[in-house]
Amino acid sequence: MRIVVDAHGGDHAPLEIIKGCCMAADELKDVTILLVGRKNELTQLMSDHGLPANRFEIVDAPDVLTMEDEPTSVLKEKQYSSMAVAFKLLKEDKADAFVSAGNSGAVLVGATLLVKRIRGIKRAALAAVMPSLNGPYMMLDCGANVECKPEYLDQFATMGSIYMKSCLNIENPRVGMLNNGTEECKGLDLQQQAYKLLKENNNINFIGNIEGRDMPLGGADVVVADGFSGNIALKVSEGWGKMFATTLKEMLTKNLKTKLGALLIMDQINDFRKKMDYKEYGGAPLLGISKPVVKAHGSSDAKAFKNAIRQANIFAQSGMIQTIEAALNNN
Repeated sequence: MRIVVDAHGGDHAPLEIIKGCCMAADELKDVTILLVGRKNELTQLMSDHGLPANRFEIVDAPDVLTMEDEPTSVLKEKQYSSMAVAFKLLKEDKADAFVSAGNSGAVLVGATLLVKRIRGIKRAALAAVMPSLNGPYMMLDCGANVECKPEYLDQFATMGSIYMKSCLNIENPRVGMLNNGTEECKGLDLQQQAYKLLKENNNINFIGNIEGRDMPLGGADVVVADGFSGNIALKVSEGWGKMFATTLKEMLTKNLKTKLGALLIMDQINDFRKKMDYKEYGGAPLLGISKPVVKAHGSSDAKAFKNAIRQANIFAQSGMIQTIEAALNNN
């Protein structure tokens, strides 16, 4: 398995990206990592920090696409950037999967126009894997498509369901649609029309509408939404998670009594922290593209990026892209 990595994408690039690649190379023995970026800069950085340069292949790319660049610049003005070169390697079958923590819009443009969508898929969806009390669930779309049509949501449901079954081993995933109530009549015209399509979709286990409060409680395994609503729900969930973690830390370190109590339950605290940490899931797969693409969080540290590479490896091995194509033909 060959995974191509954009070395200069993300808030902490390229050092944390390099560290994440080293961790992934140690863990994933059957994976070859192609690190794309400014070769001299990357080599010098590895030397300065004592990181072995023989863990992966480095592909030189002289330019960098920043968060401020227009997404379409990946096609022309920044066609020699690390992201653009990485996409070309994926397109030319020189890699099996792609990972970047860079400009989300550019990832969407590059994946859609260079690598192309799966035949029959109308829009690709950014799909985030999130923690809940009952284990991980997937929410899509999380920002790739602010405006949606009912048929987009129907296809998102099929793709999300296949991903959760193929990559996270959840049999018959429960699919819910994010709405402002559980009744079938709730929502705007988009949600009402999409509900009818989802009810008739033979590829999914549709359980109806789901409210935002039920997502972290494990109300569904796949939550379908338009990109505007999904992105807001994602960011609110991340904010609540950070607030809870900060509050818990302050509570357990407040005084000697709480510190001693924390020591007694440290194993349970660590288990809970790991369960609720989005970094454990690495990144958001871009579903609907003809080859595996994973968008890591822009603030990814080495651990999060390592898990994004691990996720891309599972994605590439799953064969789910072929399963999506078959499902489209059967629906």
